Amino acid sequence: MQLDHATLRTADLEATRGFLEAVLDLKPGYRPPFDFPGYWLYAEGQPIVHLILGSGTAVGRTGEMLDHVAFRMDGQSERYWAMRARLEGLAIPYSTMDLPDLGERRLFIRTPPSAGGGAILLELVFREG
Repeated sequence: MQLDHATLRTADLEATRGFLEAVLDLKPGYRPPFDFPGYWLYAEGQPIVHLILGSGTAVGRTGEMLDHVAFRMDGQSERYWAMRARLEGLAIPYSTMDLPDLGERRLFIRTPPSAGGGAILLELVFREG
């Protein structure tokens, strides 16, 4: 079994779409003609992120909810450092976590905050091999 896609609710569809395009190289593609606004963002021909309109209000971390979405990135060393350089060039704050016992490095970023203060936590996982 594998995860098919993640759906993210955002009050600012355009800013979130632009952010994901700039940071992760996701591309908008075909989306069925639903009766609500949104985008399907593709990687390698697959729609892996669906964006739909949300209220933009922050969600308390004590209730049941999805905490974050993680993306596995190919390669560790050069892609990891290239992503850090990209984030710094785009002035996107990030935090790091190194897990040497797993052969992984991780970067944590947030989508642009909405007017209500909400932002979505994204984890980028770089695994050697």
